Amino acid sequence: MRYLFDEYVLDTDRRELHRGADAVSVAPQVFDILDYLIGNRERVVSKDDLMNAIWKGRIVSEAALATRMNGVRTAVGDCGEAQRLIKTIPRKGFRFVGAVREVREPDPSTVPHLSEARAAALPLPDKPSIAVLPFVSLSSDPEQEYFADGIVEEITMALAHFRWLFVIARNSSFAYKGRVVDVKQVGRELGVRYALEGSVRKAGNRIRIAGQLIDAETGTHLWADRFEGAIEDMFDLQDNLTSSVIGAIAPKLQREEIKRARRKPPENLDAYDHYLRGLAKSRWSNNANTEALQLFCKATELDPRLACGYAMAAWCYARRKANGWISDPAKEIAEATRLARKAVELGTNDPVALSVGGYALAFIAHEFDDAAAFVDRALAENPNFAQAWATSAWLRVWRGEPDLALEHAAHAVRLSPLDPPMYYDAQGAMAYAHFLAGRYDAAASCAESALRGQTSFLLVTCMSAASNALAERHDQAQRSLLQALECNPDLRANLGNLAPFRRADDFAIFEKALCAAGLPEKHGSATP
Repeated sequence: MRYLFDEYVLDTDRRELHRGADAVSVAPQVFDILDYLIGNRERVVSKDDLMNAIWKGRIVSEAALATRMNGVRTAVGDCGEAQRLIKTIPRKGFRFVGAVREVREPDPSTVPHLSEARAAALPLPDKPSIAVLPFVSLSSDPEQEYFADGIVEEITMALAHFRWLFVIARNSSFAYKGRVVDVKQVGRELGVRYALEGSVRKAGNRIRIAGQLIDAETGTHLWADRFEGAIEDMFDLQDNLTSSVIGAIAPKLQREEIKRARRKPPENLDAYDHYLRGLAKSRWSNNANTEALQLFCKATELDPRLACGYAMAAWCYARRKANGWISDPAKEIAEATRLARKAVELGTNDPVALSVGGYALAFIAHEFDDAAAFVDRALAENPNFAQAWATSAWLRVWRGEPDLALEHAAHAVRLSPLDPPMYYDAQGAMAYAHFLAGRYDAAASCAESALRGQTSFLLVTCMSAASNALAERHDQAQRSLLQALECNPDLRANLGNLAPFRRADDFAIFEKALCAAGLPEKHGSATP
């Protein structure tokens, strides 16, 4: 028998108490008292009842009993003042008053496919794999159990939108419902590298979800967090909580996979390993960008249908163009355009290929309308992909749609508030959007935030100079411009490459602002 209450699970067969995924250390008599109180929760348990049940009628002092009861309260996070789970009834005894759900261990013969799976571990897929296990409902209310099951289903479907993930279907994961499981065993039986487990609990008019991401090979906890919201609108709450969980764990999963790829010896690397190593090298420096480009090209050489590899290779060329690192403009722009088109052609349902490839087409080839269609398709394919929303924000900047850019950047941050590179990237897009809308103070503030992450350094430094100049903070504008010129002495000649505004008026304001910050004159006319 297992008793589920609050954030706890009491397993009477294994004599274990768990809070979420963590075991709670309890003394044997403390465990017995808790078991007895929960098993007799329909009535008040007297001190004599406890003496007979736990101490078999032996005489025990009041102080010893009080010590054991304090141990019980401590184990379940209760206290004598709050008494939210264990109530002391003066001159009568004690009663367990928390909501409890009983779960009996199923007969293994009723789930034959699991019995068969235990005979041999399933091999891991050739990409990162995850199972979303049933969330425990810490309430006797059936509505909350349905809600917990719905959350798991929503998270499973949302994860399945990430094409680089292998996600176990809900029906297989739910074979473990109502059972205390060893995550390592789950990993072997389902053939997955990661497992997501959690619980759902109602507190007043709010519902709280606790989730843990676990490496199923080692049992190591990689991430844990809590999310909560008002219970008034169950479906909106379910959507919001799902987005929060996905936004938190998707970047974590990818970072863990990058660590794995880095540890592999070079001779054992496959196409996806090269792709992951390329992501790890994706930084705003010429050397790192060149290494990343080589890794992405190697990935597509090993797997000519790896759409995301072509997209990220095109992205590397976009960086070269933005920073003035291109040595043969005509040749490199043609190659970047080819790679971007290949990405969107192969990745018709791959959000990475569609969003990154689409953006590259806008930034490099100025194919703004096609780019918007590809990015919009990426967002439709995976509405929980924060980086696609950030990429879309930049695209809307270049198209001259500042309000939409701000909306998409804010949504990216909402989906993934704990992913620093994405956050700083979104802040950079916000800076440009505010600038186009004439809000120069807000633009300068967002640029300052983005520069803390050292992402898109030249692009954002120029915005810091431009927005501060029009906000009449000339000293700060000049300092930012000097930093930009140190990064690219030929900035004036490369300004059109740096900021490919679709609207000539937007480019003109940007150029005028940089001139006000001290940008040197150039020969000829500037064109976006």
